[in-house]
Amino acid sequence: MPSAILIAAVLLGAIVALPATALAYIGPGAGFALVSSFFVLIVAFLLALFTILTLPVRTIYLFFRRRKTRKSTRARRVIVLGFDGMDPDLCRQYMAAGKLPNLKRLGESGTFKNLATTTPSISPVAWSSFSTGVNPGKHGIFDFFTRNPRNYQPVLSSAIISSRTKLFKLGPFKFPRIVNTVKFLRKSTSFWKILGQHKIFSTVLRVPITFPPEKFYGTCLSAMCAPDLRGTQGSFTLLSSAKAQQDSDTKGTIVPLDFQGDNFSSHIPGPTIQQLANDPGLNSSDSHTLTIPVTGKVNRTTKSVSLTVPDGEINLQAGEYSDWVKLTFKIGLGKKVGGIVKFLVTEFEPDLKIYITPINIDPEQPSLPISHPFYYSICLAKLHGSFSTLGLAEDTWALNEGVIDEKAFLEQAYDICASREAAFLDNIRRSKEGLLVSVLDTTDRIQHMFFRYLAADHPANAGKDTETHKDAILDVYERSDRLTGQVLDEIDDRDILFVISDHGFKPFKWGINLNSWLWQQGYLVLKDGIKPGGQWLAGTDWSKTRAYAMGLTGIFVNTEGREKEGIVKPGAERNALLIELQKKMEDILDMERGIKPINRAIIADKALRGPYVREAPDIFPGFRKGYRISWNSAVGKISDAVVEPNTKRWSGDHCLDPDLVPGVIFSNWRIEDDDPAIVDLAPTILNIFGLSKPQFQDGKVLKIDAPAKVSDP
Repeated sequence: MPSAILIAAVLLGAIVALPATALAYIGPGAGFALVSSFFVLIVAFLLALFTILTLPVRTIYLFFRRRKTRKSTRARRVIVLGFDGMDPDLCRQYMAAGKLPNLKRLGESGTFKNLATTTPSISPVAWSSFSTGVNPGKHGIFDFFTRNPRNYQPVLSSAIISSRTKLFKLGPFKFPRIVNTVKFLRKSTSFWKILGQHKIFSTVLRVPITFPPEKFYGTCLSAMCAPDLRGTQGSFTLLSSAKAQQDSDTKGTIVPLDFQGDNFSSHIPGPTIQQLANDPGLNSSDSHTLTIPVTGKVNRTTKSVSLTVPDGEINLQAGEYSDWVKLTFKIGLGKKVGGIVKFLVTEFEPDLKIYITPINIDPEQPSLPISHPFYYSICLAKLHGSFSTLGLAEDTWALNEGVIDEKAFLEQAYDICASREAAFLDNIRRSKEGLLVSVLDTTDRIQHMFFRYLAADHPANAGKDTETHKDAILDVYERSDRLTGQVLDEIDDRDILFVISDHGFKPFKWGINLNSWLWQQGYLVLKDGIKPGGQWLAGTDWSKTRAYAMGLTGIFVNTEGREKEGIVKPGAERNALLIELQKKMEDILDMERGIKPINRAIIADKALRGPYVREAPDIFPGFRKGYRISWNSAVGKISDAVVEPNTKRWSGDHCLDPDLVPGVIFSNWRIEDDDPAIVDLAPTILNIFGLSKPQFQDGKVLKIDAPAKVSDP
């Protein structure tokens, strides 16, 4: 309730100052259509007014509605602080060295245990099980992306974003109108939605797989899989005076700078727009990418750049990020779409290079529903300033491809982290009851990109500095510990705090190309005359292919009746093939190191249960420490070798045997169970609030004792 009042108050004060945008269709390259911000703001204003006017009546109603629930509630407030990827072994190592005093005292006076992850052990899967209390076979999320069985091409696992034209009648006239659809693909019911049905308010900040946000009694800011303005999961832009050809595999766009003396001009590419039938607001029937012009001047004495975009002028100092800058892309007849970016001059001499972050959806003018209520992101921006809304906001691919360096990546990651910490702590101070969940993914991103520093023999260390950022992972753990200390200062014995992670971390030294192995073994067949090397299984002869791999989690059997061109009959034939593949996968040998990379091959039918197991990869490879599915295999590419060295900055991972990468759970309550799992949190929190575990949930209610008093360090 206090959060609703705050939202209303902020909106009433700020709404008139917000600019408006109009409708536009974003074509296949970007993947969504934009809603009218003007319409959003009008509705937001009316809802805010309604909230204030009906406050007395709703307060009385909620008092009587919740009186029964309060009698069986064990805590005033439950706070869940998630540190994505926090590893229990590293926690123990750093605590023993005296580096994590707050987590150590929390564990000693309450609980510190391993927290079992999911099969497969990957963030979208594990956090979905956290949210719902069910195994992946019931929520249907098995990876970041999967294949479309109708055409074998990659699709996002968690959401479908689409648009269509609908005719609006006004008397004898008909006008085309764009209808936007964002469909949430995760199945089952989140535990905060169940709390809301009992009028227990929840605040859910940046929990992965909450895009688009579901409607419930509370507030939510989406996270993982929320797209950028181009409709991708994060694509950077590099303005460069160097003569470089665009690499087809790059995750960003390189745009040349045209110099005349110290002055230059260029453009920034935005979303792709496609003409809709009979839409008078668009000028062309062809799809095209929107751009905005950019001009600038170099000051070689001060090593600075004065950059001008239609929305204003930005002064850039080499090596320093700009503040958030609004970019507005015009479509025609008053229609426009907007986002926010940051600029960074990464190189001044001999070539000028200006890195531009992915174009984030502007939280003050959301083009898609990135929060619930939809005006919640506007309120957060007004309270705390603009912030990144992209699901995978830290630009790991810009670092992987050498567009930014490690220093710039760390600065970006901690800037994003600071804004999320501020919003989380502000909510702790404002909320007095109910549920507060916040997930910070800085721990995950920094471990992905800096784990090579913890493994001297890592292939990614070849030719790279191994000293400058050797404490990067320790630093992010210490920062997490400081935030934990701040939370402990804000709570008392009426509050329950859970500090959790979805999985742990290990070095990723060697990639296993499952598609190369399947090809060599004759399970995957290419068409006559086709050479291996194409992405997304290009050139595959599906009439002869029995199995293939795509994504980070496993192998699919080309099953008749499931895949469009499936040839393996379901039942006995499919089961026999699965057992055959399982045995052979476990016998794959890394001959150079004398190691079998796959600890165990996990058949989905046996490990998972639920109505959506049929959509999962049929076999999950449970890799040993040091191994993971290779980059080539993930994008459906056959290479020369089965075992490929991982030389990218992305040098740590968790897509291993789930038993080798548990997460952590700390609490100021004592947890008696020896084997807590992330799937147990949902039923346990419902139980704390006096609610019974729903029959559909797979997790158990953890046995927890009354809170222990946490002493000062």
